[in-house]
Amino acid sequence: MSVETSKQPNRSDAPATELIRIEGVTKRFGDNTVLDGLDLTVQTGRHVTLIGPSGSGKTTILRSLMTLVKPDAGTITVDGERLFPAPEKELREVRKKIGMVFQQFNLFPNMTVLRNITEAPVTVLGLSKEEAEARARELLDLVGLADKCDERPTRLSGGQQQRVAIARALAMRPKVLLLDEVTSALDPELVAGVLDLLRDIARTTDITMLCVTHEMNFARDISDQVLMFDSGRIIEAGPPERIFSEPEHERTREFLGAVL
Repeated sequence: MSVETSKQPNRSDAPATELIRIEGVTKRFGDNTVLDGLDLTVQTGRHVTLIGPSGSGKTTILRSLMTLVKPDAGTITVDGERLFPAPEKELREVRKKIGMVFQQFNLFPNMTVLRNITEAPVTVLGLSKEEAEARARELLDLVGLADKCDERPTRLSGGQQQRVAIARALAMRPKVLLLDEVTSALDPELVAGVLDLLRDIARTTDITMLCVTHEMNFARDISDQVLMFDSGRIIEAGPPERIFSEPEHERTREFLGAVL
């Protein structure tokens, strides 16, 4: 199934441009095929949510875009540049356009919150320390942690650590933000705050987002397109109002019936 993302009627009427193209991507781990000839295009500024059972290939797509997983076949292009297959030098350049927030926060415990956010912009993008810190402080204000610059991550709550991780990803000014079950490691009372922050980012920026989540209300709120995965394939795709209200595929109905 080849899928091209579409826009919601209330989004900008400017012509959409293709940002991500995934063609014929296959990934196997031993005898297990986790991506099975996947075709997918995502247009600039779209918010695309991937849903489906565990092991259906959703996270593997995000990890492939981050070059943490190397597909066995197919091609991946981001912003007109080849991500896979590509020489390491070209790959590093394309990777600068992609930010990812993981299930676990993956913050550096030996660095302050401020340095966690400035390290990559300075070392990877070549920003001056002053410019990187100014940007980091703006982002910490955005995520409600302006007073935590000098704290170590271990002194923060889980929800605060995930907010720092979001700020760190945004500090690279990525064209694509990948979100991989970003609330799954949080205590239930912390989930709403992180999801509200991501809703604000989705509504107030033009960043392209690919999100893997089991938070169906969140998916309904932020998505232009919802993709249902099963066994490494997209079996159904459409706007959230249709997928959640009138799914066409029996497997989608079964999955939503179990999680809603």
